[in-house]
Amino acid sequence: MQKRIYIDMDGVLCDFKAAYYKAKKTHPNIEFPQSIPGLFEDLDPWPDAIKSVYYLRSVADVYVLSAPSVKNPRSYMEKRIWIEQHFDYEFAKRLILATNKSLMIGDYLIDDYDSGNGQESFTGEHIHFASKRFPDWQSVLDYLSKKIA
Repeated sequence: MQKRIYIDMDGVLCDFKAAYYKAKKTHPNIEFPQSIPGLFEDLDPWPDAIKSVYYLRSVADVYVLSAPSVKNPRSYMEKRIWIEQHFDYEFAKRLILATNKSLMIGDYLIDDYDSGNGQESFTGEHIHFASKRFPDWQSVLDYLSKKIA
């Protein structure tokens, strides 16, 4: 039976922080830059994220598990569009938007945050992306290849 892997979107598949700070600078009067239409749809992919996810999809049961920005209802749609633009329609069917990630049942959660959206209560193993132990996608793949091979 394949292992189930959930992958966060913002800060793991795409560079949310760069877009956030750019929007903050461009629109200093907007309190919540994540509320700007188009912000999520136009995020740049994180280095090696796309090819890494394609590999994981070939060896595991992979879903994107992302917390939507409730300050920007369009984020729900924009995240869906981003997934299809960078992957394919079939993978868009594996996009789960949830404010509480602990509700999902799986083996691994790759996320750049330890807490805030239920990561701390996820029943599988949390792989803390962009941390000292897992600074990039190669370190994640090296670790998971030993676990799911």
